[in-house]
This record gives sequence, structure tokens and C-alpha cells, in this order.
Amino acid sequence: MTGRWARHRATLLIVAGLVAAVAVVLLSDGAGRRAGELDPDNPDPAGAQAVARVLEDQGVDVTVVRDADGLEAVDVAGATVLVTSTERLGESTVERLQTHARDALLVLVEPGPGTTGAFGMSELPFSVTLDDPRPARCADPLFAGLALEVDQALEYPVEGDCFRGRHGALLAEPRAGLVLLGAGQALSNDQVLRADAGAVVLRLLGQDERLVWYVPDLEDQVGGDGVSLETLLPDWLRPALWLTAIATIALLVWRARRLGALATEPLPVVVKAIETTRSRGRLYRRAGDRAHAAAALRAAARVRTADHLGLGPRTEPETLVRDLARRTGQSLDAVEALIGPSAPVPTTDHDLITLADRLAELDREVRRP
Repeated sequence: MTGRWARHRATLLIVAGLVAAVAVVLLSDGAGRRAGELDPDNPDPAGAQAVARVLEDQGVDVTVVRDADGLEAVDVAGATVLVTSTERLGESTVERLQTHARDALLVLVEPGPGTTGAFGMSELPFSVTLDDPRPARCADPLFAGLALEVDQALEYPVEGDCFRGRHGALLAEPRAGLVLLGAGQALSNDQVLRADAGAVVLRLLGQDERLVWYVPDLEDQVGGDGVSLETLLPDWLRPALWLTAIATIALLVWRARRLGALATEPLPVVVKAIETTRSRGRLYRRAGDRAHAAAALRAAARVRTADHLGLGPRTEPETLVRDLARRTGQSLDAVEALIGPSAPVPTTDHDLITLADRLAELDREVRRP
């Protein structure tokens, strides 16, 4: 054993060194960066690191806080407070945010119905898709001549404001000191350069010398808190639901292909025709469906009489009625009322029995030489 270890010691040491190097690289690469959507430290396409860096280059003091306690520890008077990931806000954190940022310009990025309701707004936002750049078309000189273009956005039904659509504005100010930015994707690294999205964001967030970027934390909420369903659901639930749906569809496709074509097999026992007829009759009687029973009796009688007359199974009912009247000597109306497709329906069990007897008598007359 010692000799084998001596022979492979160099190889094992090299492998261990490579594993350690990879671990160090991965840990160092993940340190200091965030993977959240619209996070100022996230360089991925869904992150907002580009906007944060440009604001700093323009002389704006950007301070990032990631919980309610950290926000209250920062003096926000006279500053702009930007809140991303607004779905993580709860009733308690909304109250703390409004109290602490009452002397600041508060900008909420894509707040949903629950969050807007917590801020005292009864109107619900509308989810929209922007196919073309939307011009500002407002009196605010800050956004004059600019246009916004993103994939998905929210419109807020507030009077006035900028970048209005069918249901409301993408940039709304329901009251002084509170701004709702429905085009949150304008902050993202992959869409900030679309149309004038970058200029809109920089003008909105660069109005003051200081910008406090608040990323709420779910752990700040108290028991029974939460203003939206997304706030209460774990982050892994949505991917798990997608995975479950895909697996279910794949299972259905897999099992459906194994079914193949239907195959006929002989019955294990022989059921007499009279037993089937009696069972069907009992079912009709239990259901009280005299119309269906009468139609079945007349259809069977038409097949038998047409066969005895040599007319074939596809004979028209009018032709069959005419030949039966000639054969039996009855009138056309009498034969039509007895065996025709538009014959009256029996209203009682006695009428149904009488019909069966008359059809049997008709069958005997046709069979008589």
C-alpha cells in the first residue's frame, strides 16, 4: 500500500492542487457580486451594474443598502431613494420606508398591486408589451424629447405624467415625492441602451447628488406580513413548477406513444342476444326513456320488414311505408304513424307495449305468404 501511494503521490497532489485552484477561482469570482434582478452589483444581463457605474462616473454618490435597518442607518434627506425588487416589500417595511424617506425623492421600480395598495393607491397597474419606442409626451422638461422602449412594463392609471399609454403612464407621480417607474427593464444591463432608456434613467436618478439604492430583504418582514403573493412564496417555487409542468408533459407524450392503435379481442363469454335486449329494455324502463325505446323498436322493425320485402337495408323510409301499405292493405297514414321515422312518441308504458304489439303484428303480416 505504501509503495502504491509513493508511485501515485505526485499525480494525487497535482489533482488536489487543481481542485483547490478551481475552488479559489469560483469563490473569488462570486465574492462581491449579486445575482438578483436589477441588482446594482449584478453584471449579468438582468442586473443593473451598468446604471450604477455610470451614475457614479457622473458624480452621483451611490449608496447600496440591502435591508430596512441599513436604510434607516443612512441619512436620506435631500437624496433620491431607489427601491428595486419591490415585490419583497411587506406592510411593515413599506411603513418604515415611507417614514424614513419622507424628505427624499422615493422611486419605486415596477411596484405591483399589493405594493401600490400599501402606498395608498387603489388603482391597479396594467401589464403591457411595448412594440415600439414610446415618447414622453409630457410637460416635464426633464424627459422632453425622450422615448422609452423595453420588453415588458407596467402602466399606472394616474392622471398626467409621462410615457402614457392606453391604460396609464410608465412613469407616474401619484403624489409629491413618490415616483413609480413601470419600465423597470430600462435599468437592466441588456436593455439600458434601447431607445432613450439610459437617458431617462440617468435623468430620473441623477437629480440629486446622492442616490440610496435600496434592495429589500424578505427577512425584514414580520409574521403575517406581505403585500403580494410573490412576497410569500419561496424563490425556488416558480422553477419547480416549470420543471413539474415540463416533466408532466413529457410523461404524457411518452405514455401516449405507447398506447398504439386500438385492438379488438373476443369476449371471454358469449352473451345471448335476448339477454342483451332484455337488459337494454330494463335500462330504458328504469330511465323512463319511452322515446328512445320506441325509436329502437321502429328502427328494428324497418330493418326486418325491408329485408322480408327484398328492399335492402338502405331503403328510404317513404319507399318502405308505401310498399308496406301495398302489402298489408293498410293506408299510408296508418303505416307511417306505426313505423315511420316521424311517428308519434308513446306517452305511457301502455302505449309503448301497444306499439310493440302492433309492430310484431306487422312483422307477421309481412312474413305471411
